[in-house]
Amino acid sequence: MTTTQAEKGRAFSALHAGAQAFIIPNPWDVGTAKLLAHLGFQALATTSAGYAFSMGVPDFRVGRDPMLAHVAQIAGATDLPVSADLENGFADDPVTVADTIRLAAATGIVGGSIEDASTRPDDPIYDLGLAVERVQAAVEAARALPFTFTLTARAENYLHGRPDLADTIRRLQAYQEAGADVLYAPGLTSKADIAAVVSSVDRPVNILMGSAGINLTLAELSSVGVKRVSVGSALSRAALGAFVRAGKEMREHGTFSFVDDAIPYQEISRIFGAE
Repeated sequence: MTTTQAEKGRAFSALHAGAQAFIIPNPWDVGTAKLLAHLGFQALATTSAGYAFSMGVPDFRVGRDPMLAHVAQIAGATDLPVSADLENGFADDPVTVADTIRLAAATGIVGGSIEDASTRPDDPIYDLGLAVERVQAAVEAARALPFTFTLTARAENYLHGRPDLADTIRRLQAYQEAGADVLYAPGLTSKADIAAVVSSVDRPVNILMGSAGINLTLAELSSVGVKRVSVGSALSRAALGAFVRAGKEMREHGTFSFVDDAIPYQEISRIFGAE
């Protein structure tokens, strides 16, 4: 039986009310989405960077229409709830951000994130007033949908050379007041800073793992009140790292020991439905 979007929306929202944090891993194509579902995860999140890398371009170079087509593929790959990395809504203005939420919802996803990063190197983070307007517009679009859509608001300071915990908390509190369902500040690396963020808001907090400088377990994150843990592009980079190492081994040494760590052909064929 196929799970409806309304059922997925309710299930995804409910995950954030659990006593412990849950992991929402980030596939970058249909195959990896199916593999993660096979492993027993409860929900999936797309990764703009992971998908961009699979297309041979840097992050933020894909564009809205191709990204939404990709999101639709991930949403249709399994019966799991999917939340989408919608970058900054693919525009500065709140009207277009709201339109992005509506278009994204039509792909089959039941959640999505909006960043406060502008993509401009000289001015990477939106002024707080505009950032709040953008979240408000996204929330209004999400609330108008005929199913539960979990809207995540992201404060991007730490990913853009602005490790200002006070400003990050101020932004997350403002996004909470604007109606965001989940709050997210990627780039936090210390347990103390994560705990400070969690204690400063009353919405579920997503924490990014898989980055250099942070080595906390799911249990440790749960202990300070984190509700959701994602890994962004880390899974894709881990796979690409193995690919590059294998290529270097062949090119530089003429050996093929990398196959010792490869998943067997028969096993992955069975996972994907071979008889």
